[in-house]
Amino acid sequence: MRTDLFDFHLPDDAIALRPVSPRDSARLLVVKPLAGSCAREDADLADLHVRDLVEQLRPGDALVLNDTRVIPAALSGVRMRGDVSANVSINLTARVDENRWRAFARPAKRLDVGDRVRFGSTASSCLMGALDATVSAKGEAGDVEFAFDVSGDALDAAIAATGVMPLPPYIALKRAPDEADRETYQTVFAAKDGAVAAPTAGLHFTSELFAALERRGVTQHIVTLHVGAGTFLPVKVDDTDDHKMHSEWGEVSKQTADALNAVRAKGGRIVAVGTTSLRLLESAARDDGTIAPWSGETAIFITPGYRFKAVDLLLTNFHLPRSTLFMLVSAFAGLGTMRAAYGHAIANGYRFYSYGDASLLFPAQQGAARG
Repeated sequence: MRTDLFDFHLPDDAIALRPVSPRDSARLLVVKPLAGSCAREDADLADLHVRDLVEQLRPGDALVLNDTRVIPAALSGVRMRGDVSANVSINLTARVDENRWRAFARPAKRLDVGDRVRFGSTASSCLMGALDATVSAKGEAGDVEFAFDVSGDALDAAIAATGVMPLPPYIALKRAPDEADRETYQTVFAAKDGAVAAPTAGLHFTSELFAALERRGVTQHIVTLHVGAGTFLPVKVDDTDDHKMHSEWGEVSKQTADALNAVRAKGGRIVAVGTTSLRLLESAARDDGTIAPWSGETAIFITPGYRFKAVDLLLTNFHLPRSTLFMLVSAFAGLGTMRAAYGHAIANGYRFYSYGDASLLFPAQQGAARG
């Protein structure tokens, strides 16, 4: 498909730089496709708040939450090449082994294979708080591999002490990460270190909202997908067939798969909290709509025409123009529906992107999905 079909104008002031408090006071746009809205811009829309999610779900429904934990993957350092030094910034993207990470570097042109880089400290300062690495490989578009001088748990601790939270570029270009982001850019149920971007739909949940959902009879189930920085990358090609997705590691346990299959068998709906949960469930789904235990790398790229097998409803934030995530929600609810929904959101002051508001999407297609 042409990527310009997924373009829209977003005013700069619609981008949220901080989250609302409490988390579940964020606005929620409920989006239900109308007959024929795949081809025309129309939808049944309701303006609510995330705390109203309880009334939108039914007893027996199941929330699927991504428990990945964001690491402070944004590092600043100094490249040392003889007597010449240069400042560089990186965002870790994927772990290669015990001491190597791939990263996006800015500016990457300042780095060559074999260069030494000291993060968290200047080249002339003492070693306290420093994390040293060697450039071990370079790829395209700022992709650089670093071999750190420490490994395993020691490297994890050094990154935690040296790095800051990897805010998306549309936030980081407007303000620096600070200590508050270590809490607000993390879900309250985060458990497993490994993400370099937050599963942002999950940021809206509070213990009070979980308690209300439990009283409603809505169950909670956990999957893990370590979100990569590729989620921030725009689609730069003219045709979606030419776009290459970055892969991310995920896991659906047998316990979760069995529980979700039981929910479906009893007539309950599977509600993916975030596109990360949805992508993982669809990666693990069989053709008959049941979910298998699954573990590995997924680079699933969902565009209109995809037949959803495992997910009935989707809770998600508002996404970038021409992004793979806007393509995904357009596949789920219909392109015309989503263009209408986003137009409404912009006109009515909804806050966009990672720290922004949320939408609850009902599917355009029937089959596995049930409304």
